Amino acid sequence: MYIDVRGKQAYAATGGKEFDHSLPTVMFVHGSGLDHRSWALQTRWFAYNGYSVLAPDLPGHSLSAGSPLESIEEMGAWLADFIRAVGVESVHAVGHSQGFLDVLELARQAPELLKSITGIGTAGAIPVNPALIEAASSSAGKAAEMLLMWGFGPDAQYGISAVPGMQPIAIGRQIMASNPLYEDLVACGNYQNGSAVAKTIKVPSQLILARKDRLTPVKAGIAFAQELNASVSVIERFGHMLPIEAPRQTLQKLRELIAGLEQPGREIR
Repeated sequence: MYIDVRGKQAYAATGGKEFDHSLPTVMFVHGSGLDHRSWALQTRWFAYNGYSVLAPDLPGHSLSAGSPLESIEEMGAWLADFIRAVGVESVHAVGHSQGFLDVLELARQAPELLKSITGIGTAGAIPVNPALIEAASSSAGKAAEMLLMWGFGPDAQYGISAVPGMQPIAIGRQIMASNPLYEDLVACGNYQNGSAVAKTIKVPSQLILARKDRLTPVKAGIAFAQELNASVSVIERFGHMLPIEAPRQTLQKLRELIAGLEQPGREIR
């Protein structure tokens, strides 16, 4: 669906069902250079199991109009305006990589809009290799090749896919090559507020990390989980692109937290 945010049309996937304001809402925030397609399996499951779903494309990404935002602080503020424009009181916010930094800033600027937060393949700060930023400044396609080579685990590099007939690296390349990867990477590398924000967060939180993550090492995520007082899960064998690379395992961990809060006592299968 399309929502007017700050006078520009923003697209948000709703998991294949019409958005229902009466249901608890789960919002998914994509990582650098990506879009709503990162969350295909997770959005569909929640939409068909008693939740409303929002997976926005950030401004200037894929189906959303406007110029790309230049800082994580701006992205957090935009997410707050987006939630208010949709007209829901609060959301369970899920962010992958840079998307989780956006969620942290949302938590700092508008904590009343959050029920819980989940970070996937992330930490409180995500340093970006200068060579990657330099490549992105001249060619998003070239930078996407580098990022995807580092971002997926060994199984994906050999063409193994969780979804038959789909190649996750090819999907990532197609999305990233057309999106403002340079602006996202610069914003991501510049963000330093994570530790300070962690001390202020009161809602339930979790981190879902990947053992083979070469972009955000698992030890950095575990250290930040301690600062955040968050539960932490480590998914073996996979790399940084968990929502695409290990969609079922990622979904299971999301269900454990969110369904546990919304439907306490329900057995998670």
